[in-house]
Amino acid sequence: MKKVLIGLTALFMTGMTLLCLCYPNQTFSMSERRKLKQFPELSFETVISGKFMQEFEAYVADQFPFRDQWRALKASIAVDVLGQKDNNEYYEKDGHIAKIEYPLNEASISRATGIFQRIMAEQLAGKNCKVYYSVIPDKNYFLGEEHLQLDYQALLGQMQQEMAGAEYIDIMPYLEVADYYYTDTHWRQECIADVAEVLGNAMGVNVKSSYETVKLDKPFYGVYYGQSAFDADSEALYYLVNDTLNTCVVYDYQNDHETTVYDMEKAYGKDAYELFLSGPISLLEIRNEQAKTNKELIVYRDSFGSSIAPLLAEGYAKITLVDIRYIGSRQVANFIDFENADVLFLYSTSVLNHSETLK
Repeated sequence: MKKVLIGLTALFMTGMTLLCLCYPNQTFSMSERRKLKQFPELSFETVISGKFMQEFEAYVADQFPFRDQWRALKASIAVDVLGQKDNNEYYEKDGHIAKIEYPLNEASISRATGIFQRIMAEQLAGKNCKVYYSVIPDKNYFLGEEHLQLDYQALLGQMQQEMAGAEYIDIMPYLEVADYYYTDTHWRQECIADVAEVLGNAMGVNVKSSYETVKLDKPFYGVYYGQSAFDADSEALYYLVNDTLNTCVVYDYQNDHETTVYDMEKAYGKDAYELFLSGPISLLEIRNEQAKTNKELIVYRDSFGSSIAPLLAEGYAKITLVDIRYIGSRQVANFIDFENADVLFLYSTSVLNHSETLK
């Protein structure tokens, strides 16, 4: 029996080795929304330094045959068989897949607020701007204390101390877990019109409006679906339309072209959430052709801002969206006139707690 087991193991290992050699390299993982490692540079220097073996291990892990199926099996065993509470920091509760965000990185928060304060001092001073900030909680905030959570009281207290000169707009009481996608990190646009109203009212504008809810005719699998490797159903993605949004003109400065609020080409691409304002764009402008005011809003934002910014258009003639993960914060002044504008720093806790992404 022992010899049979050894023989089967050897046969399996030989077969997997041959399969690895024959299996074509993949460049991108649709399920995980990331590029996959490619075969590393082989040279005397990379071998001696150990860099080759380090990168080769990552390459083999990324290019392993039927990788998604193995990841799903591993996740199922970890949670369903071994009884672990999470799989590589991802967990499922009440149908929602979430990722643990812990602990609070106070140095990261300070780095973010330092960048915001520098923008206020170097670019907004003397421009007669009204400055606001708001924090978007991650799903963990609403899923109970069974899993590790950020200390939100400490986070908000630190933000209040370090964001002097900006008014805090508290949107957290107006959110609940149902406002977020089951398989994604983001909030659902059809659920946050009230949050947009809270932001608008705090900034002295009325953004309340009526919308028609439109369902995208494609099943939506959020970023957590692939990253967690959990077995989960698809869900529906909805977006809101009305006369104002239908006539808004969007200008994409990054790619130097005019576009629309909803990018249907991106909706059918690798990430349907990029339907909202074409996804990760460093600098773009929404012009409300039906505006009854000449007020302007500048939003420093992350990806959450893509879906809520259109819902603020009712109260402004122009909204400029700035994503300083993709453009240096000091470069922004070359493109924007801040005079008399409202300025909103709107960021999720996942970005604030990892502010190394901000420039």
